[in-house]
Amino acid sequence: MASLAPAQSKSLTFWQKMTLGIALFDLFAFVQFTARGFVNLTSVPPWIHLHALVMIGWLALFVVQPTLIRKGDVVRHRQVGLLAVALAAAVVILGGYSAVMTLRTHHVPGFFAAPYFLMLTLINLVAFAGLVVAAIHASRHDPSSHPRLIVAANVLILEPALGRLLPFPLIQPWGEFSVMVIQLGVLAVMARHDLVSLGRIHRATLAGMGVVAFSHSLIEMTGHLPAAQRLAEAIALG
Repeated sequence: MASLAPAQSKSLTFWQKMTLGIALFDLFAFVQFTARGFVNLTSVPPWIHLHALVMIGWLALFVVQPTLIRKGDVVRHRQVGLLAVALAAAVVILGGYSAVMTLRTHHVPGFFAAPYFLMLTLINLVAFAGLVVAAIHASRHDPSSHPRLIVAANVLILEPALGRLLPFPLIQPWGEFSVMVIQLGVLAVMARHDLVSLGRIHRATLAGMGVVAFSHSLIEMTGHLPAAQRLAEAIALG
């Protein structure tokens, strides 16, 4: 048994594996998209670079936080959490700004109608913000929900990464459904962990799944409305 101790002490926790896997998937999706020549970095506007840096910072803290918990450094975990809150706010602000500028510069991906793209972006950002706020509240009142809600928030914003990996032009009109299935599949990994460690699926895990499913349903319901069309046209005209 003594010989097993070093290996156990070095092993990653479930939350470390989960956050690292999501972060690496995100980075891989964007790196391979750029490497395949779909992005000319020299012509990308400064706000896109800023948005990318903020996202990298957010993902870095997403990975660091469970590592601090693994080490028992709760004080630093909370200190870093304050920076994470600021970065989450920046993700939402820059994500919204990017959506607006994408419409104004007429760079909406060809497989999305402008109003659908707008509603997809806005609804995902609002849902992401809601999950982060819920996770912040849970950190003090319901600690077991905190990591699950943070993971769900990051799963929700996997959409841009998936959009750079899935053949969206070939799988329409099932593109969004495919994204939802993959996102729910990632959360199913967390549900399985709940069953093994708790004997039941945690309510925060179920809430995350519900938010993902509801967000996609809401996008489908609003993305084709005349009001969304008018809003997208108003934004595009400045």
